[in-house]
Amino acid sequence: MPAGKRRALLFDLDGTLTDPFVGITRSVQYAMERLGRPVPAADDLRWCIGPPLKLAFARLLETADEAALDEGVRLYRERYATTGKYENRLVDGVPDMLAALVAKGYFLTIATSKLKTYAGDIIEHFKLGACFDAVHGAELDGRNSAKGELVSHILATEQIDPATAVMIGDRSHDVVGASANGVPAIGVLWGYGDRAELAGAARIAARPAEIPDLVEQILG
Repeated sequence: MPAGKRRALLFDLDGTLTDPFVGITRSVQYAMERLGRPVPAADDLRWCIGPPLKLAFARLLETADEAALDEGVRLYRERYATTGKYENRLVDGVPDMLAALVAKGYFLTIATSKLKTYAGDIIEHFKLGACFDAVHGAELDGRNSAKGELVSHILATEQIDPATAVMIGDRSHDVVGASANGVPAIGVLWGYGDRAELAGAARIAARPAEIPDLVEQILG
């Protein structure tokens, strides 16, 4: 059901609610190996967590060729769909934070650049489904993989007034995508972006427990 007049919170997934480091990096390594390309160390792939997959493979493969990028994404998903999405852990404090926000009556939705189907599987895997009113993410054809496009889609689909919404995420893509739609953002420091990257956020959170108070500061 659309948000209506409820205040809405748009949550990034990777790096914000869960730490997907193992699953994402191993799936990238798998794709690079299958492509016959040098396989980076896992720690050298931390930057891949957050941006749309095509952007990551454009940098990894040093190409803008759509066919090559599509093949990289296909191979990544070949492993991620069955194994990688579960090589993941819930960030400490997230369940209590979400419960507090639900108790306050907010409309909660996932807003992730990963495939919407994967996001739904992960939310159910961690038994967080009851906390969220909706799950939004990228489509197989690439639609809604860019955060600005995704946020615009969510606002329209869920009938959310940007003045009553907050985006919560760990990367610059979250902040910039929200800002492009008139939505303020809370940047979180436990994910994959640092304070400098999140400089455009309305507030910065060091721990999940801080989110409810910061949301209230923004939305009143």
